[in-house]
Amino acid sequence: MLLLISPDSVEEAVDCSKAAEHLDIVDVKKPDEGSLGANFPWVIREIRDTVPAGTPVSATVGDVPYKPGTVAQAALGAVVSGATYIKVGLYGCTTPDQGIDVMRAVVRAVKDYRPEALVVASGYADAHRVGCVNPLALPDIAARSGADAAMLDTAVKDGTRLFDHVPPDMCAEFVGLAHAAGLLAALAGSVKQADLATLTRIGTDIVGVRGAVCEGGDRNAGRIRPHLVAAFRAEMDRHAREHAAGVTVAG
Repeated sequence: MLLLISPDSVEEAVDCSKAAEHLDIVDVKKPDEGSLGANFPWVIREIRDTVPAGTPVSATVGDVPYKPGTVAQAALGAVVSGATYIKVGLYGCTTPDQGIDVMRAVVRAVKDYRPEALVVASGYADAHRVGCVNPLALPDIAARSGADAAMLDTAVKDGTRLFDHVPPDMCAEFVGLAHAAGLLAALAGSVKQADLATLTRIGTDIVGVRGAVCEGGDRNAGRIRPHLVAAFRAEMDRHAREHAAGVTVAG
């Protein structure tokens, strides 16, 4: 399981760099513009220059409307700015067909510029609260559009969490659908250390966190701290070892 950490500024990216050995992907977003709020192109570039060259940079392009052309241009801006994972929050898409329209445009824009870049179709565990596409439709949307990964986050940051809206058995179904389609499966949404055993068991490929590695657990007022990143990674590694041992014994 890969660890994706989301700084919201160049200063926080410096702290991520200090913990680079403990994380796998630095994800650039702007939390005050939404769950998957897009940051500025110059911030993406500065963060790409700040973190170690071998650490991939991800960038969100926003909680986007159903406007494929607009979103494709935003995605191209992110990849031109140095991101190699491009995440699109399908906030304004109410049907799978709309999601596919948007993601096909993004995939073409991104892959024409950088074929090796990874495109992530992101949906929301609490989709019922904002009227967007069903979470379990995301793997099919991603697969049919040519994207590389399907992701779930939460749209409304009010203290509720991933498993409050999509319980573990449904998350396992999401991961299974993604893997069956040849996609990576990413999960986020106020994930805590206590969730790691479940996320490991169901085969999650990427776990995205912010609040869990911020001072006071506060994604908005707190700041990412290297020692919290290291502690989170240590817990991830512990669960990975225990899961592997359990699989070996069961086998």
